[in-house]
Amino acid sequence: MVETETLPKGTQPEGATNEQDASRKVREMFTRIAPRYDLLNHLLSGQMDKRWRARAAKELRPILERADAGVLDLCCGTGDLAFSLARGAKAKIIGADFSHTMLVRARAKAVTEANGSAPVPFFEADALRLPFADASFDLVTTAFGFRNLANYEAGLREISRVLKPGGTVAILEFTEPAPGLIGGAYRFYCQKVLPKIGGIISGDAAAYAYLPKSAARTGFTARKFCRRSAASFPEMPRRMPTCRSRWRGFFIPTNWRD
Repeated sequence: MVETETLPKGTQPEGATNEQDASRKVREMFTRIAPRYDLLNHLLSGQMDKRWRARAAKELRPILERADAGVLDLCCGTGDLAFSLARGAKAKIIGADFSHTMLVRARAKAVTEANGSAPVPFFEADALRLPFADASFDLVTTAFGFRNLANYEAGLREISRVLKPGGTVAILEFTEPAPGLIGGAYRFYCQKVLPKIGGIISGDAAAYAYLPKSAARTGFTARKFCRRSAASFPEMPRRMPTCRSRWRGFFIPTNWRD
């Protein structure tokens, strides 16, 4: 059955009146929460965020093992996915984010992660206006960042622009559980518990109320991801959703199982 609902254009922080305003509010939010961002990611996910990133890196290993491959981790934040991708990889990996404060922490962590090797480089850049040439990368990844874009379609177009023909994009993101016991527990945690704990530790309850709402607003499913990329939706493979066009797109939900 073909889905006919209107897809949201982009994230909509409270009080935002247009795309530029939405981007500014998101940037300001991450500037405020950056000092406690990693701590809260690990705490609020019960350390599962580390496992999710490691599993995504494992799935992308055939690309990461190529010495000639270029990889861009988009909306990289403090760099955790970039570091997961870089462990044992031969590919050249770089990170990009539009939050200067988050990148300060990413660059500090990169030195430790490198363990004597060249650290992963990080660039300050807007995902909707990337400073990279067309067809620059074999793989573009993003973890829990795509939902913060002010325009989802424009974000995918920019990703497509910087990907080489036949390249791959991998988006690691939350999905909304179906109604029922698990879905109800998930929504109670996201709407009631997460903002309180996040607010107490970070001092910004509004940010931790926005984050689960942004995931729900994106409304990611495999079919919607394929529609966003203007690709046909083939039969879903056993292991993970995929769609194909001039590049391959993987939407990797956090509830994906091996």
